[in-house]
Amino acid sequence: MDLAALAPIVIILMLGAISPGPSLVILIRNTVEGGKKRGVACGIGHGIGFGIYAFIAIAGIAQLKASASGAANLLEIIGGLILLLLAILMFRGSNNEDTQQSSGRRGFAEGFLIAFLNPKILAFLLAIFSQFVQPDFTWAERAIVACIAMCIDGGWYVLVALTISGTPLLTKIEQNARKVELTMGCLLAGIGIWILL
Repeated sequence: MDLAALAPIVIILMLGAISPGPSLVILIRNTVEGGKKRGVACGIGHGIGFGIYAFIAIAGIAQLKASASGAANLLEIIGGLILLLLAILMFRGSNNEDTQQSSGRRGFAEGFLIAFLNPKILAFLLAIFSQFVQPDFTWAERAIVACIAMCIDGGWYVLVALTISGTPLLTKIEQNARKVELTMGCLLAGIGIWILL
C-alpha cells in the first residue's frame, strides 16, 4: 500500500470528523451532563463504531473491485453521487431534533450507537473509500486503513470532549456549526463532481 495514497483519505476523514452533526450534538450533551470522563467515553465509543463501519466498507469495496472490473467503475460513480447527495443535505442544514431526546444510555454506549446506527456514516465511507481502496489490498492493509479511520474519528471526538469541558468554547462551536457544515458541503460537492467527471 502506497503511503502517499493515504494522504487524501486522511484529509477527507478529518474533514468528515470535524463536520457538525448528530454525533457532535451527542458528544457535547454527554460532556456537558457528565463531564470530561463521560465525554471522552462517548468519543471512544463513537470511534469504535466508526471503525467497524470503515472496515466493512473497505473489505466490501476491495472484494467487489477484485471480482469484477465493471463493478469498480459503477462503484466509483455511485460513490460520487452519494457525495453529491451528502453535500445537498449539508446545504439544506441539519435537523438535530431526534438527537436531543434522552435515551437513558451514557457515554460509551451513546457514542457507539450514534455512529453504528447512522447509515449516513456507511454511505460516506463507501463514497470515500470507493475512490482509494484497491482490489489487491491485503486483509492487513484493510485493517490498517480502518484503524486509521477509527483513530481519526475517535481522536477528534475525544479532543473535542477534553477541549470543551468547562470552557466557553462550547458556545463558539454551536455558533459556527452552520459555517463548518456549508464548507464541508462545498468540499464534498467538489469531490463528487470531480469523481463523476
